[in-house]
Amino acid sequence: MSTWVEQWDIFEFSTAGPTEGNPFVDVSFGAKFSQAGRELLVAGFYDGEGIYRVRFMPPAQGEWRFETHSNCNDLAGKAGTFTVVAPTGNNRGPVRVHNTFHFQYADGTPYKQIGTTAYAWTHQGTELEELTLTALRRAPFNKIRMCVFPKRYAFNANEPPLYAFAGTAPNKWDFTRFNPEFWRHQEKRISQLRDMGIEADLILFHPYDEGHWGFDRMDAASDERYLKYCIARFGAYRNVWWSMANEFDFMKTKQPADWDRYFEIVCENDPFDHLRSIHNGRLIYDHNKPWVTHASIQNGSAVEDFGRAILYRDVYRKPVVFDEVKYEGNIPQRWGDISAEEMVHRFWQGTIAGTYVGHGETYKHPNDVIWWARGGELHGKSPPRIAFLRKLLEEGPANGLEPIDKWQDVHTVGEAGAHYLVYFGKLTPTEWEFSLPRAGLNAGMRFRAEIIDTWNMSVEAVDGTFTIIEDATYRYRSESLRKIKLPGKKWMALRITRLEGDRVTFHEGKKIYGEG
Repeated sequence: MSTWVEQWDIFEFSTAGPTEGNPFVDVSFGAKFSQAGRELLVAGFYDGEGIYRVRFMPPAQGEWRFETHSNCNDLAGKAGTFTVVAPTGNNRGPVRVHNTFHFQYADGTPYKQIGTTAYAWTHQGTELEELTLTALRRAPFNKIRMCVFPKRYAFNANEPPLYAFAGTAPNKWDFTRFNPEFWRHQEKRISQLRDMGIEADLILFHPYDEGHWGFDRMDAASDERYLKYCIARFGAYRNVWWSMANEFDFMKTKQPADWDRYFEIVCENDPFDHLRSIHNGRLIYDHNKPWVTHASIQNGSAVEDFGRAILYRDVYRKPVVFDEVKYEGNIPQRWGDISAEEMVHRFWQGTIAGTYVGHGETYKHPNDVIWWARGGELHGKSPPRIAFLRKLLEEGPANGLEPIDKWQDVHTVGEAGAHYLVYFGKLTPTEWEFSLPRAGLNAGMRFRAEIIDTWNMSVEAVDGTFTIIEDATYRYRSESLRKIKLPGKKWMALRITRLEGDRVTFHEGKKIYGEG
């Protein structure tokens, strides 16, 4: 057989096989994919009704060959070739870590994480799930945190339409037999997110069960079988991230060593090396461990004020994503009652520290359809302002924003000598003396400045240009010690960009210095 597929898209081979006994555990199936001396072993899976599948996300263009392997003679030795062609549209490949603290797609395009959380949105039935997808199409988010298993918690006690295992709800399950219909449904939603350019940050375990379904207290063998099945089915989707758990330390049936083991299982069985993290409650996991690609942090206080969020970068030397910083909303719980202004402020605080922040929304609803748990519609005022921030980030340096003088100037981030954001937050200055940390600067460089109103989503150019002069201190200042007048209100920022000639343009998130 011969066919073609785009690079980073999905090549799938399926074949009929045995149905007797329990194919989920009795039959092993997979394939070796090879190209010019490179080989990748990929596990397949049983999809019910006598069908076995293996999926491959090709990392390179050109001709590939595959050959199946199995403990069943009828499934082993099936071979074929296929051609991998250039990606099209928004297919940029999987997201990878870039420049230590940041991300980019596999094709080199910068990825600026602007995430949200809707834990159980894929467990709500067609009508509500489609409403969620409609909301996401209009929203600025390029990542969503979502649970593989259903969630049972405040404002979300409904039984889902489908379950991961064969058996009888709520807790009579055969953990050795998967329910293919459930998994196909999850794949459908993941693929829809992919086509919208949204990363699916899949939460593999969570504590919001407490024995109701029993998915939080499976034995070790069932946990491992479940993880391998997840990887076999979802791993070829380029927009998948693995999150071992949400609030892992609240799962009292698991020990610290269990989480290390889960990471090891994922690393050993994911040939596509997707991003991996784990989310904390009160106890923070050791993100320095080699299998963690980025730190997923719950800590609203870290992005409440200046100089806090950056400390996580110094500790982990990896991208830091504050996936949960409390939620914009009005529910009684203290974690779900911050204002839209505060949510936007926390995004900016994370940005100014060279980190990333996630959104969440918890507004009361007569039917308890709250975004953070069930999806639906967005009612808050922060998403448009977050979209405005995303645009600013994508117009900025391709390699990501870096604190310029991290222990002395907690207001300034950017690319030394080229591009700066200066954020004032809750301060209300009426003027700002033009000065920048001296890293990357030389006397005579010229800059332009723009005043940003982060709440009203406006960018106003400051008249004239600023030429910096040599200074004996740690900062360079403008000739004549020019000052920028500010409106004396909260949520203001400055964007300062270096001029080479008379104009500055931006292209695909990369700064291009034009000649006048």
